[in-house]
Amino acid sequence: MRVSDAAEEILEFLWVATEEKGENAVLLEDLGIETGDEGLAELVGLAYVEVHGERVRLRKEGREEARMTVRRHRLSERLMMDILDIKGDSGNERACEFEHLLHHGVDTKICTLLNHPTTCPHGNPIPPGTCCEEARARGEVGVVALTELKPGEGGEIAYLAASDVRKMQKLMNMGVLPGSDLGLIRTYPSFIFKVGNSEFAVDEDLAREIFIRKA
Repeated sequence: MRVSDAAEEILEFLWVATEEKGENAVLLEDLGIETGDEGLAELVGLAYVEVHGERVRLRKEGREEARMTVRRHRLSERLMMDILDIKGDSGNERACEFEHLLHHGVDTKICTLLNHPTTCPHGNPIPPGTCCEEARARGEVGVVALTELKPGEGGEIAYLAASDVRKMQKLMNMGVLPGSDLGLIRTYPSFIFKVGNSEFAVDEDLAREIFIRKA
């Protein structure tokens, strides 16, 4: 049974707080809701969450629904950036609207279209779906960080996850841009790769922020 959009927003917040930040519970104030919130009541009725005073805790029964909610949101962000070229606040707003439509296998189709990305544009992990596991079992690894390639391998640059403006500018000055072909030459003592007719060297931290759609 599909939960409401309001309930999905709560599940998403709880997943990030508990599964990625290690918090045991979240304050109603942090969720921006009150005890009588309809979305919260819906989740309590499904036994997905439990409320203790002013705190809400994600139950094990709600973990999978919350995980899939986060997956749909982050896939939506990738879709906005990689396919529709909508970035910034506008992209985030459209992603929030679109994620609620990714049901009944639509998320699988979007994930396959994007070649099973592992992170959102902000570098946060996208929980894998069955389609990702099947693709990896077939050797179709999808989008991976440069650090996961072996010398001699390469592919198309899918996106850059650098949040630091200086790092992003450095990569762009090298010509490391989405859509360009990149070939990895060696990984030690630094990552040496070729873009166009030029070779560049970066450290491991910067290499982790270059994501490749493997050839």
